[in-house]
Amino acid sequence: PKNTAAILDAPPGTSCPVIAAIRDSNIVLLVTEPTPFGLHDLTLAVDMVRELKLPFGIIVNRVGSGDDRVHDFCRKENIPILLEIPDDRRIAEAYSRGILMVDALPEYRKLFEKLLTNIDSVRAREI
Repeated sequence: PKNTAAILDAPPGTSCPVIAAIRDSNIVLLVTEPTPFGLHDLTLAVDMVRELKLPFGIIVNRVGSGDDRVHDFCRKENIPILLEIPDDRRIAEAYSRGILMVDALPEYRKLFEKLLTNIDSVRAREI
């Protein structure tokens, strides 16, 4: 079907299992946090997907918990930030109870709907 998507969750980093998971992908979503450690791992992951010539975008998790280095890096490298998830304790509380974030906090559903639009935009630029 035309609008079918398969999402593969790969381990963090740039190891062989990550490369195996993303090799045949039509887009890669790199998830990071706005911390120095997050930026370090992100730069390695960006190098990896660029080497593999795969379209990609960034999801920044826990926005508000760190600094602006990840955002500055993405701006400098012209990398699209597709989604920003706020640092909201209620998200962790929902997960600890086995409840999806969008079910416990419906106000976040629109963020993920926007993510789908942003993914389509990145894919369209690559065609």
